[in-house]
Parts: sequence; structure tokens; C-alpha cells
Amino acid sequence: MNYPKEFEDLINCFRRFPGVGYKSAERMAYQFLEMKEEYRDDFVKCIEGISSLKKCKACHNLSSNDLCEICSDFERDKSIICVVQSIKDVFAIEKSNSYKGLYHVLDGVISVKSGKLPEDLNIDSLMDRLEGVKEIIIATNPNLDGETTALFIAKLLEDKNIKVTRLAYGLPMGGNLEYSDDVTITKSFENRKTF
Repeated sequence: MNYPKEFEDLINCFRRFPGVGYKSAERMAYQFLEMKEEYRDDFVKCIEGISSLKKCKACHNLSSNDLCEICSDFERDKSIICVVQSIKDVFAIEKSNSYKGLYHVLDGVISVKSGKLPEDLNIDSLMDRLEGVKEIIIATNPNLDGETTALFIAKLLEDKNIKVTRLAYGLPMGGNLEYSDDVTITKSFENRKTF
């Protein structure tokens, strides 16, 4: 016996999430079915509400308005822009409460393997935002594609009289030297600081 089409459709919707196979999606669909009606209604309203979200016209962050809360905040330091790969990176940095400048979301990185080229990223709009900017912090992931993207952006900014910096990387707080890979140890030595 097969599930009713509506239930099978729900399972297939859950399967679209990364790392969710059929059995996990099936369990989630059953869980959804067994929820109190008011919780299910809240869930549906949230999903419908997402359609009103858009990308900030300035930085491409997630927003309910034309400009996101960060770009609209007059207390932010508008002379610094932190360039990140994705919206998730903005929220990760914001949780740390360690940065008070602006952001620019690239929506990916240059990747030969994935066929993503510089023109597929929000690099042109970054170049349009440079007036009054004194520093660009490149915060792409420390892997081949992230490094390629960082070097590409740094090259574009060479003649702009703007300080270009890269987030430091190396051993994490609480990490063990014995479990670290060669690249992490090398970067830790390269990025060492004076006591």
C-alpha cells in the first residue's frame, strides 16, 4: 500500500534538505502529521512568511526590507567591509559580537570544479561600494576555492588605496596540536602574534 499523494509529497519536500534520506524524511513527515494543529499552522505560516524575505540591495544579506538591519544601522563603522561567502557567515560573525563594520555577501566562491566564475558572484556590487571605505576584510573559507576568491578580490583592490586584510587562521581555541593537520599547523606558525 502506498501513502496518499499529499503525504508522499510532504516526505519528498523534507528529502530536499541536505543529508536527509527517505527514512529521515518519512519520520519528519509523521512528526509533522502528529503535531498539534496550532503548531502545524505556525509552521505553515513561517514557510509562507519566508517568501517576503529578500536580499539587501547593498550587501546581499537576508532582509525584510530593501536594506538589511546592519546596512541601516547608523552606528556601524561604514569604513570597513567584511566580505563573506554566504549569509550564514554574516550571522556567525554577528553572534561573536566582535565586529561592528558592514558586510558584503558574495553568494559563493570562485570554483572551477563547480563552474562558478567571478561574474557569478556579487563582486561588481562590492566594487560599487568602495567610496569612503578604508579596509576590506576578506573572510572566505581557508580552502582552495576560498583562497582563490580572496586572491582575486585582493588583486581587484590593489590600486584602490584600501587596506585589504584576511582573517587569521590556525589552531582553534581548545584545539590539540596532535590532532591538527599540516596546513593548520603551518598557518598557525605564519599567523603567530607577539605576546
